Amino acid sequence: MTKRATMIEVAKLADVGAMTVSRVLSGSVHVSPEVASRVHAAIERLGYRPNEIARALRGAKSKSVGLIVPSLVNPFFATCAHNINLVAQKHGYSMIVTTSNGSISTEFSEAEWMLQKHVEGFIICPTPARISKLSNPIFHRTPIVSFDRPLQIARVASVVVENSAGAKRGTQHLIEHGHKRIHFIGDDPQFFTIKTRYDGYRRAMSNAGLSAQGVFDINSEEMIFEYLTKVLAGKNAPSAFFGGNNWISRYLYRALYRLGLHIPGDIAIVGFDDFDAADMLHPPLTVIRQPVDEIGMTAADVLFARLKMNADSWPQASSRTTLKVQLILRSSCGCEPVSSGK
Repeated sequence: MTKRATMIEVAKLADVGAMTVSRVLSGSVHVSPEVASRVHAAIERLGYRPNEIARALRGAKSKSVGLIVPSLVNPFFATCAHNINLVAQKHGYSMIVTTSNGSISTEFSEAEWMLQKHVEGFIICPTPARISKLSNPIFHRTPIVSFDRPLQIARVASVVVENSAGAKRGTQHLIEHGHKRIHFIGDDPQFFTIKTRYDGYRRAMSNAGLSAQGVFDINSEEMIFEYLTKVLAGKNAPSAFFGGNNWISRYLYRALYRLGLHIPGDIAIVGFDDFDAADMLHPPLTVIRQPVDEIGMTAADVLFARLKMNADSWPQASSRTTLKVQLILRSSCGCEPVSSGK
């Protein structure tokens, strides 16, 4: 199948910006005849089909929004998607959902495809990138709200949680139990969530006069098992771990059981992010709970507030909403459970 030409390719061939191509297609802004002629020539040469975008630029309303998440396997993103959709339906909108699979190029191509389907706005958990492709001019008149991770693009709103403060509080709690050798375990250190949670952990350790020890790029049970086998057999072995997310916490439990170690007697654990069955583990897991339902709903509320505004009225700078987290005390840290965890 021949790859369809994109607006970017048309702009490059015509030696103009993508916004100029948009203006030629919409006919709403005057463009010199010479420039318009080059754009139309490029469209014809490339076989570009602009009809869907052109209709969207002329103001066609699709009553739909687009959602792009890294994966739907992770319950966190699935729950956020459910709550975003609830808000969309309340406003009489439908939602198109897709995944980026952690790929910058896929994220862009999926967003471009959604734009061709006339979505009126985007909610995105962005892929880490020094310069996001979502800063492309073709998105400048379409509101974007990011969640879980901020998107450093002008006029884009973000919804995040108290990652650093939450991790600091969870680490302090382990210190209050007398632990001095606490290791932080995370997956991709490029993720905003992991970076900021490690920062909170590191500050708690520093404030207590303790040495921080973080290990990253661990994203499977086998990798954690190998790490634990090595570090627990070494000198000054840790007595506690802070899990950077819910997957890390699950892997920790399984690996420690394989090693025949007891929680919290041999090793104490606090994890960031609650999950179904965390309170049914043996022992129940102490967590920093983020308000997952609220994250999705807040992101959707911010988007629909912008959809009611003219694009020229959006705040020029990027903005950020930060939601509070909660320490849920169970037994993996050494406490007797003081709540049901639900």
